[in-house]
Amino acid sequence: MSEGEESQAFGFGDAGSPYIARINHSSAGFEKDRFLFQRFASADLPIPPIVTIDPLGDGDHWCCVSRRAAGITLEDMAVADLPAILDPVSKILDAIAGADTAGTSGFGPFDASGVGRFRNWRDFLLAGNEDCRDWGKAAIQVDMGRVRAILDRTGQLVAHCPEIRKLVHGDFGSNNVLADAGRITGVIDWSEALLGDPLYDVANILFWRPWLDCMEQQAHFFESSQPDRLHHRQRLVCFQLRIGIEVLYDAALEGSDADMSWALARCEDIAEAN
Repeated sequence: MSEGEESQAFGFGDAGSPYIARINHSSAGFEKDRFLFQRFASADLPIPPIVTIDPLGDGDHWCCVSRRAAGITLEDMAVADLPAILDPVSKILDAIAGADTAGTSGFGPFDASGVGRFRNWRDFLLAGNEDCRDWGKAAIQVDMGRVRAILDRTGQLVAHCPEIRKLVHGDFGSNNVLADAGRITGVIDWSEALLGDPLYDVANILFWRPWLDCMEQQAHFFESSQPDRLHHRQRLVCFQLRIGIEVLYDAALEGSDADMSWALARCEDIAEAN
């Protein structure tokens, strides 16, 4: 079906039922998906069931088989079809934020047993700073003066971010949300899920709005119909910059000059506008 940043995906049928098989070098993301399904799937938060996770014969790959949800991703939807699903998408955001996180611990990215990597939300936000990154490994030239300006602005804004610990998808709003006939049928790929402030998912939509039509329409919907989601501007700016630094760093490591340049300019636009 596709080749994403981490996995290849294949569709198949068995006894009339549709499935997805994903192949990856690691089982960690698959195990996390299974944990999310077991703990948080509901009628309000449709997470496809994980059927099995198994090593492949080559000893270097894992296969995860899950039930295939109906529909297509928001990213693949026609622009004219997006307005009908904007309110249902916002309800999914509420369902994620309202999930019961009892039995989990820590903040930031968590493992397949629900244990977060950081002691608090502030530490996660500051993990994007220069001390926590080896920019010397970058495959292309990075203007560290411009990067430090963004990191400094992020650090200033962290003081405005309270220690909230709820479920966060971490990569919400485009190719990880499935829709069919005006309803959301699946929220998939939880490998980037966090424990922290749910506004982080809103910030992800705002950060990517110039890049994807589905993000722009969601952002505009919040501005016009749900402005309460955008009241905490300093937190949203901080989170957008934290997301941008992650994108920028990964692009620099991978040697993608175009992506790095876009992410750097996007971060500067966000910082200067706020």
